[in-house]
Amino acid sequence: LHTLDSCRIEKAFRHFGHDITDEDNVLEAGLGFAVKTSKAGFIGRDAVLRKKEAGLSRRLVQFRLKDPQPLLFHNEAILRDGRIVGPITSGNYGHHLGGAIGLGYVPCEGESEADVLGSSYEVEIAGERFAAEASLKPMYDPKAERVKM
Repeated sequence: LHTLDSCRIEKAFRHFGHDITDEDNVLEAGLGFAVKTSKAGFIGRDAVLRKKEAGLSRRLVQFRLKDPQPLLFHNEAILRDGRIVGPITSGNYGHHLGGAIGLGYVPCEGESEADVLGSSYEVEIAGERFAAEASLKPMYDPKAERVKM
């Protein structure tokens, strides 16, 4: 099961119950591509349109620790520009990426994607902070070319 979990996190696939719940917004979870707001009459359409117009208050971000030694499991603190902003929702070792990987929500009210990615990120593990790179797209196979093989 850890292998499957590792692969899904590398590909930034969400896990219902860990990364997304029925209380999360599809746009904040990075799943807006799966919702066709041009199609009328589906439950939640109005809420998606309202959120799209109002802007996102947070985003699900993928992280990879720059140091390949530590491991992530879940619930480790995410620090953005030195301030704790939330927990890792899913974590594991990314064998294709060569380091610990995780997903977690980052506040972003009134910010662009570039603002979110332009910040400095760390993840705290057992009281020690580790530098992390952040991405809004899957770090492994971002264009889904390997999946289509």
